[in-house]
Amino acid sequence: MTAPSANPATGFGPHTPSAPALALLLDVDGPVASPVTRDVKPEIIADLVALANAGIPVIFNTGRSDAFIREQVMAPMIAAGMPGGTLIHAICEKGAVWFSYTAAGPGPIHVDHELAVPAAYGDDIRRMVAEDYASHMFFDETKRAMVSVEQHIEVPNSEYLAEQKLFDAEALELMERHGFGVVRLEHHAPNSDDEIDYRVDPTIISTDIESVRLGKDLGASRAVELLAAQGITPQAWRTVGDSRTDYAMADWLHHNDHAVKHVDVRPADGVPAKPYNVLTAADLGLPETVIHDDAGAAFLAGWRQALLG
Repeated sequence: MTAPSANPATGFGPHTPSAPALALLLDVDGPVASPVTRDVKPEIIADLVALANAGIPVIFNTGRSDAFIREQVMAPMIAAGMPGGTLIHAICEKGAVWFSYTAAGPGPIHVDHELAVPAAYGDDIRRMVAEDYASHMFFDETKRAMVSVEQHIEVPNSEYLAEQKLFDAEALELMERHGFGVVRLEHHAPNSDDEIDYRVDPTIISTDIESVRLGKDLGASRAVELLAAQGITPQAWRTVGDSRTDYAMADWLHHNDHAVKHVDVRPADGVPAKPYNVLTAADLGLPETVIHDDAGAAFLAGWRQALLG
């Protein structure tokens, strides 16, 4: 059987509900939500609703908590008129937590408790933030598996990043005192069995402390499973992120024989050589100053136009 050829006007092939031309796997901070305000632009919400309503799977793959997704993404999409038959998947805390939602609200929250940071360590981090770092960051009480701290919005980012280095160093030392192996970027401190258990992962506005088994690749795997349970096999994927770690989404999809292109909305970190295409705002004819949710909005608008007209 010959596969249907792509529509020359859009570059996408014809699609059915079980084989959509495209599926979107989206990091949230940066491409969707502003890293400055944490809000999502109304035009991004409108495009997400339109694409999902047209049968394009929209899946969020984020380090954020399910509470953040419900408040900053789900509620605005429902308020914007998301149709009753539309199902959106949200993979949170880098694969440890996931749920789905419709216009009626969220479904059950699933948590892989085997991937959770020990509660005693989380309690120590909560105390450490309250005693030493509360002027720059707060402890994220909404996380179910990870331990995360985040920059106060009113604090200048340059000041937060300086304080983050001190916090991360203490978090590493505390992890070692608890007897766990830990890694942060190039720093590796194995446990007594020469194993690494947890990762201290800094971003531009937060630090996540998590199992090394978590990651955007785990999120990609869960995304494919969630769609397969619906009988959906996309013809192609677009993954979107703002950091080097987000490339793991496209890496996993490519390795597992899915057609994929990755969009990097903050390519200043450097675009690595990959066996799949990597897109930036420059591919849309936009200046390099267009990053984060401005770039995310431009790509979503372009896909909406190409697929829906």
